[in-house]
This record gives sequence, C-alpha cells and structure tokens, in this order.
Amino acid sequence: MIIQAMSTDFRGVAPLLSLGVIRVAGDDAAKFLHGQLTQDFALLGLSEARLAAFCSPKGRMLASFIGFKRHPAEVLLVCSRDVLAGTLKRLSMFVMRAKATLSDATADFALYGLAGDAVNTLTPVPLAPWSLARVGAACMVGLYPADATARALWVAPAGETAPLGPSLSHAQWAWGEVRSGIATLTLPNVEAFVPQMLNFESVGGVNFKKGCYPGQEVVARSQFRGTLKRRACLVHGDAPMLAGAEVFLSTDPDQPCGTVVQAAAAPGGGHDAIVSAQVAAIDTGELRLASATGAVLRVLPLPYPLLADI
Repeated sequence: MIIQAMSTDFRGVAPLLSLGVIRVAGDDAAKFLHGQLTQDFALLGLSEARLAAFCSPKGRMLASFIGFKRHPAEVLLVCSRDVLAGTLKRLSMFVMRAKATLSDATADFALYGLAGDAVNTLTPVPLAPWSLARVGAACMVGLYPADATARALWVAPAGETAPLGPSLSHAQWAWGEVRSGIATLTLPNVEAFVPQMLNFESVGGVNFKKGCYPGQEVVARSQFRGTLKRRACLVHGDAPMLAGAEVFLSTDPDQPCGTVVQAAAAPGGGHDAIVSAQVAAIDTGELRLASATGAVLRVLPLPYPLLADI
C-alpha cells in the first residue's frame, strides 16, 4: 500500500554545517576526477554541476558528492563532513603524476541550503537540478525539489555575505533533503551500497558511457545484467530513525531487507526517511524498523521516475 505523507512548505536559508568541501586544484583536476568518480567530469562546464559517487573496487559507495568547477582548474566536491577525511586520504592515493592537488577546503567556504523564494529571487530563470549559477563570488547549484519546492546549494568563500532569506532550521532542511529522495552518503553506510541502490543512475549520479573508474565493472554489471535487487524508497513512520538502522519485512524476522540511509523529523508529525531495500520487500509495503515487529514504515511515492534502461 502506498501512502502519501503530510507535506509542509519550507522556505528560507539554512547553514549546512554537516557538509564539507574537498578542493581539487590543478590543470588535471577534472581529468583526475573523471577517472575516479561515477560521473563525467572531463566535459564538466562552468555552468553545471555533477552528482557523483566514489566507489571501492567492489562498486560500493565510499562517498557521494556534488561537484562543480569554481574555476577552469579548480573543482569543488561537497560531501558529508563525516566521510571527508577518509575520502580525501583515499582519493589522494590515486593522484600519481596528475597535475592535481587535493585538500580539505571546508574552512575556506560557507555552505547554505536555499529553499523556496530564497532560490527564486536570486535567479532570473528556474534553476534546473545540477545546473550552476554564479551570484557574485558565490556558486549556486540547483538541487532536486522537495514537495515541488525549489532548492539550491550555495557555496561562497568564507566571509562573504550570507544569502538573504528567512532562517530555515537544520531540521527543516534535513527533512527537505529526505523528501527530495536523493541521499547524501554518511559514515554509517560507507561501503553498503552500489550507486543504483540509492537510485543514483536515475537522478544524474552515474554516467554509463564514460571510461573506467574504481568499481565501474560492478556498477555496469548491476545495471545491464539485471542483478540489481535493491532500490531506494521513501518511507514515513512514527518512530525516530537513524542512518544505518536495519529494516525488516513483517513476515521475515530472520534477516533485514533494507537499511535506513537518511532520516529526518517530519513537520506534520512522525519521521520520514530514505531506505534502501529489496525491491520485492518495497512492493509489499510491509516494512518495519529494527525488527519484524518494530514500528511500521509506510512506503511513499518517489518524487522522480526510475530509469527503466539506459
């Protein structure tokens, strides 16, 4: 059974202190990232951004990024701060002879989430997902909407004036992130998913026409050989949920069928979450939190279509 959770408007500006920034600088910055991430960075223009994953050789996600060129020879990767240090260390191992320098640039930038009129008043035309607009020294990346509300990521040098708009709490922004259906990978779920288990191929996070990158063969095989058995879905429940929590079918107490990826309190009551689970389990609508007798998780419609093929 599919049930729509209560929707509440959220508009304003929220500081994003849970995110960090990796700077990749040098003539080979984009070329280097093209060989490491799931998206095409070789053709990345100055007016667009990329959703991408960094995978292990087994195709399991180590981090997810929103990446864009601040300058022709400088790419910024925005990711969850709790995975930044480990990801930076691992990425740096592959630089070899490339003319690229990687560093933690979190302290050099201020990151804000914009929702509703805070987005619309800054751009003359609607900002499409993964497009990039420049507002003074700031870069504004269009994100997928949440409940039809426009959203954007604002990245500006530290010390720049914050974007104008009413204050939006971290809790409100976190709920909008969940309602967008696009997960940011955090530490509890490192190496738990191939990108398609978070629907990345359907929201611009995987390019199947680019060259090799760590885990590429596994990611491609999952897509083209029909071996993918898990997908991300939205759920609503009464109990609080945390990333990494197990999800069960009410009819199968012996083994979990899914994992909570990202969760937030819903303004209308209860909690919403992105869950990666077995497709067959999602279709039953009989999901429970933590055990087969745990809190009921009601499956919600995804806000975007899943790609049937590539």
